Amino acid sequence: MIVYGASGHGKVIIEILESNDVQGIRIWDDADKPPMWQYPVEKPAPETAANEEAVISIGVNATRKKVAAKLSGFLKFGRAIHKDAYLSKRATVGEGTVIMAGVRVNADTQIGKHCIVNTCASIDHDCVLEDFVHISPNATLSGDVRVGEGTHIGSGASVIQGIRIGKWCTIGAGAAVIRDIPDHSTAVGVPARIIKTKTEDK
Repeated sequence: MIVYGASGHGKVIIEILESNDVQGIRIWDDADKPPMWQYPVEKPAPETAANEEAVISIGVNATRKKVAAKLSGFLKFGRAIHKDAYLSKRATVGEGTVIMAGVRVNADTQIGKHCIVNTCASIDHDCVLEDFVHISPNATLSGDVRVGEGTHIGSGASVIQGIRIGKWCTIGAGAAVIRDIPDHSTAVGVPARIIKTKTEDK
């Protein structure tokens, strides 16, 4: 498995792979970087990875989307799901997605491509996470929540049942979302209020 990005986020993904006894872990980064533990950091060379899968270890959603588009013609994307995460057998997870330790994902939830579900996040039944979403540590989505492409839910945020959050939104750490949030909005506080709205995708 190739981990694209020699960062702190990459360290967590490596330990996810190690938790599942994945062999042959490789790290790629565009910059010259020192080894990460026992793993050397290589410059990307797609021609050497014909039979390997990759995950992108970049936390910024818009950047992860750009890298995925650049690599999609050269690499296959796998998934990295920590052995200590609970994933309902009736949930689905798209390629390139990373699910970290302590996460709980309940029945009939759909998680898109290249998402990050971070440490101890809780996602209840019938939620939908579109591609490139990041759910931060200890965030909670109640049942039937929909999160649009590229949205970032901050650490410890809570979203009540049935809420719709648009694409490329930012929900602040510790926010309590009790109303729908439109596309490109930043919402913070308890209850969450919109403090900024952009007019186009990042």
